[in-house]
This record gives sequence, structure tokens and C-alpha cells, in this order.
Amino acid sequence: MKLYKTIAIFSFFLFFSFAAAQSVSELKVKIDERNNNIKLLEEEIKKYQAEIEGLGKQASSLKNTISSLDLSRKKLEADLSVTQNKIQATNLEITELSLQIGDKNQRIVDGKRVISQALYAISQISSDSLVTTLLSSKTLAEAWNNADELNTLQSGVRDRIHDLKSVKLSLEDNKKKTEAKKSQLVSLQKDLSNQKKILAETVKEKNSLLSQTKNTEANYKKVLASRQAQKEAFERELLEYESALRIAIDPSKIPSTGSGVLSWPLSKIRITQHFGNTSFATANPQIYNGKGHTGIDFAASIGTPVKASLGGIVAGVANTDLYSGCLSYGKWIMIRHANGLSTLYAHLSLQTVSVGDAVSSGQVIGYSGNTGYSTGPHLHFGVYATQGVQIRKFDTSINCKGATIPLADLKAYLNPLSYL
Repeated sequence: MKLYKTIAIFSFFLFFSFAAAQSVSELKVKIDERNNNIKLLEEEIKKYQAEIEGLGKQASSLKNTISSLDLSRKKLEADLSVTQNKIQATNLEITELSLQIGDKNQRIVDGKRVISQALYAISQISSDSLVTTLLSSKTLAEAWNNADELNTLQSGVRDRIHDLKSVKLSLEDNKKKTEAKKSQLVSLQKDLSNQKKILAETVKEKNSLLSQTKNTEANYKKVLASRQAQKEAFERELLEYESALRIAIDPSKIPSTGSGVLSWPLSKIRITQHFGNTSFATANPQIYNGKGHTGIDFAASIGTPVKASLGGIVAGVANTDLYSGCLSYGKWIMIRHANGLSTLYAHLSLQTVSVGDAVSSGQVIGYSGNTGYSTGPHLHFGVYATQGVQIRKFDTSINCKGATIPLADLKAYLNPLSYL
């Protein structure tokens, strides 16, 4: 009877709580619902993105600008909903993993108890001699049956120990997955907070534009003309100042062109303006000569995550829009890299790093926007020879006096496409 009782105990170790299984099943249904919501929202976002890109190809007008801001708001709201669904799905996944961890912990406790009882039974039976077993049995067949059951019991213990090891490995895997999901949850909550800020700024930008223009096309044209004049004045001041800089730059201290040392700062790439002043600038000139564009522009709707092109240290974070009439980079970030290059990310809607932060390649450092002098949402990406660029207050400027910006010897401006 002891043998049968101990063998029966093993079946309990293999039993999975019906209530726990039912709870996990219910959680999986809810997780699937969230994932389906995310798919639908992502399709909606694609539609808004296509409409925004379509408006970007049309002539600038108050109507188109307001429509673009409205579409950006809707896209940002959908982005926010995606993040909220991801947070809810991740919370459900953590709950599911917690249930599995709890079940496996209980199975380990029960398994140890069952194995302990089985080992005790084996020790009791094994203590009897073969002669005693034969004499106490009514028949020879009964004696062999008892020996066979002992064998089965010993084999069962070995199987249960093997199962226990598997459960412990699975438990450790669940714990690692739980920690990863918790880290993901923290990241998603940060994303949600950032998206809310960008959405609020977009609504504020629309209201400000309507206030400035009094919702008339004529006033909008005047605002554009004024901004264009201020931008040109700033560029003249900047060129005059930077042309006078004489900073020695050792070419051996920067990577060779075509080395591909930088990665793209956005997940989706569409260049809207190249480096220099001609289409030939995609490959030449390598060094800026004081004419044309100092970097390259990428199409990017408001709120698009911007990534560090290479690991490094954040050297500058500022906002030229804090200075009235300073039509420049708006919200910008500069990162210094160990290979002699520095990269600039401008016209951002939000910066998520601070000066002195160490960032890794591909890390999100901010979100694209429409700040500074910008005729539409995009990312301005610049590359410099670190030796020739300094971050300082532009105190000799009229409209940008006191604004902190990167100031560089003209030789320090490099064609980003030579390193991407």
C-alpha cells in the first residue's frame, strides 16, 4: 500500500492548476485584443503619414500648414494610443509571467516534498533483505511484483528529479522575461510622457500661428517674409563670423570618407535637401565652402524618434527659439564621438538627453519637429570635424545675441553622406 500511495503522489506533481491555466488563458485573450488594437492604430498612423507627406509637397499656405498641424496632431494622438496599448499589453504579459512563476514555484515545492516522501519509502523498503521480502510475500509472484514496484518507484524519482530541473530552468527564464518586460514598461512610460509633451506643443504651435496670422493668408505671407528675412540676416552673420575663424584641423584625426562610421538617425530615410549647393553635393564637396546647406535634411513628421548616429558624449543641448527673432536651429543636440566627428540634430520638437550624457549608437535622443527656421517638419543632420567646432553663445549676433549654438571653422563642416 505504501508503494501505491507514493506512486499516486507523483500524479499531483504533474498536475497544473486549472484556475491558473484559466487565468493565463484569459490574459492571453486580453493581450491579443491589445495587439489587434495596435495593428489597427498603426494602419491609421500610416494613413496620416501619407497625407502629411502629400501636403509637404504642396505650396506653402496657411491652409496647408494648419492642415499639416491637424494631421500631425491626429498622428500623435494615434501614436499615443499605440503606446498606451503597448503599456497595457506589457502589464498583462507581466501578470501572465507572474502567474507562471507562482505556479512553477509551487510545483518545485510540491515536487521536493513528493521526492522526499518517495525517497523515504524507498529507504524503508530497501532496508528489508531479499529473504525477508520473499518470506513475507504470500506467493513468489507477489514478491516479484513488490520488487518490480520498487523499481518503478526508483525510476519515477529519477523522472521527477529531471522534471524538477526543467521547471527550475523554465522558472529562471520566466524571471528574466519578467525583468525585460519591466524594463520595456519603463521605456514605454517615458515614451508616453514624451508623446504627451509633443502633442501639447503641436496644439500650441497651431494656436500661435492662428494668433499671429489672424487666420488670413495675407498675414501668413507677411509672417513668412519676416521669418525669411530674419533667417537670411542670421546666416549672413554666421558666415561672416565663421569665415574669420582659423582653427587648425588635422585630417588624420577624422575617419576616411566612405567608411560608413555613422548610422542613419531615423528609421525611415527620405532626403529632402543635400549638403552644399548643388545635387552633386551628395558626394562632393566634402568640405563646406561657405555656400549652400551645412548638412542634410530628412523628411520626418513631428514626433518621429531621432537616434544617435554613433555612441558618444552629448556636448550641447539648447533652443534658439528662446531668443525672439533668432531663426536658426530651434531645439538642437550635438554629440561628440571618439573618432574625431561631431553630429548635430536640429529642428527637434523635444530633446530627451542632457549635456554630459553618454549615449549609445541608435539610442533615441529626441523627436523631430518644426522648431527654428523650418518650412515644414524635418530633421537637419550635420557632421563636423570635432577639432573645428565650438559650442558657445553667439554674442556678436543681433537677433541671436546670447543664443548658444555650434560655431565652426568652415573647414569643419563635412558632408554627412560621406560617413553614413
